[in-house]
Amino acid sequence: MNDVNDRLTLFRSLKASVRGSERYLLVGVDIAKNTHHAFFGTPNGRTLRKNLVIDNTVTGFESLRALVRDLQKQHGLAEVVYGVEPTASYHKPLAEYLIRNQEHVVYVSNIAVARNRAMLDGRWDKNDKKDAANVADLVGQGRCLYYDIPEESLRELRSLIAFRSRLKKEEHALRMRLRNNVFAQYFPELDKLTIHPGQPNDIVLSIAQHCLDPQDIAAMEFEEFVKLVTARKVTVAQEKRLRGLWEISSRSAGCQVHDAARWEAQTLVRRFKSVIEDIRDTEKRMAATAETYPAYQCLLTIPGFGPIVSAMVLAAIGNASRFVNRKQLLRLAGLDLSASRSGQTSDTAKAVISKQGKAALRYALVQAAMIASSKNSAIRGYFSKLIQGRELECGIRLKMKVKLAAKLLVVAWTLMKTGEKFEASCFSG
Repeated sequence: MNDVNDRLTLFRSLKASVRGSERYLLVGVDIAKNTHHAFFGTPNGRTLRKNLVIDNTVTGFESLRALVRDLQKQHGLAEVVYGVEPTASYHKPLAEYLIRNQEHVVYVSNIAVARNRAMLDGRWDKNDKKDAANVADLVGQGRCLYYDIPEESLRELRSLIAFRSRLKKEEHALRMRLRNNVFAQYFPELDKLTIHPGQPNDIVLSIAQHCLDPQDIAAMEFEEFVKLVTARKVTVAQEKRLRGLWEISSRSAGCQVHDAARWEAQTLVRRFKSVIEDIRDTEKRMAATAETYPAYQCLLTIPGFGPIVSAMVLAAIGNASRFVNRKQLLRLAGLDLSASRSGQTSDTAKAVISKQGKAALRYALVQAAMIASSKNSAIRGYFSKLIQGRELECGIRLKMKVKLAAKLLVVAWTLMKTGEKFEASCFSG
């Protein structure tokens, strides 16, 4: 059962046959940090045991499996299915332990759990016992998802991508702290030399670290100021901006700079530089890990797909064979279309993307679509046909770039399955 294809086959068989079946023992587990609550029942609604509290330890997991084996023998049930609701990362130890021990594990989405909760007894009341029964009820309806545990290198890649995302948020927070608090308060004119995302302006950071007080800059000669804030030769444009900053420093509108402000600026700059370095190291590790997959080289041939986007797509799709059709793939990124069609307005309802999938992947794909639609001639022609006759429609260019992002994802999935490289004929239709 540890083989990916075997687990996929078993999952598809479960989805097709579980509703109303008499051969499955369903174990719904409400996940928490320290303890889990388990419910035991059957797909036809029969309750075998309402609640079992287990510790998030190997001993607790073993006690769960022991009780499952007893209930299975007692009621003559052929197969066991464990259903979990993802809660932070707390579900992973239990799920991986069960899968390593040849157990069948699925998961249910948080949205499905929330919407199905009131169906149990007509109330919205929430507690751990009911949540465990809720999970089991959803599995019994076949409203569950495949629990994907890929090989170690792919799990490493996913971990690196998640860590990079957290670092990028930290980078943004530090950048905004410098711009909107430190610079805006003590040296407002410095904000004109913007710190661009992913491209830190070393000159701006050096000014914040060494001479935050405009009066200190005004007391220097221009050449001395330039040598202080940069160790390399500046361009003509940079020199022009620095001279303007140096000239206006004596008339700066900033507050008086005290020692605590200097210390805060220096600390923020050090942390900012450290985070930037960590991001670069993480991206190098991502590329090194992704390069072990032949599919990664295929993804790099797609216009707009750089090392980061290719690694994100590779990590999100994983085993390409686990997706049966393009609709399943688009749901992964939340690029599937949804609309509320009811009553008299059903014919005029406009479909929009659901945004229920991986937001980071969706954002990366749209950025790739923006680059591809301007850099690649074949994709540029395809994009022009999409907006032909609708040029004056409000927001049409962004809508069509989202549509192009969905097509790029399908192309990437196809190349991963076939092992081929990108060809312009993908957009010839």
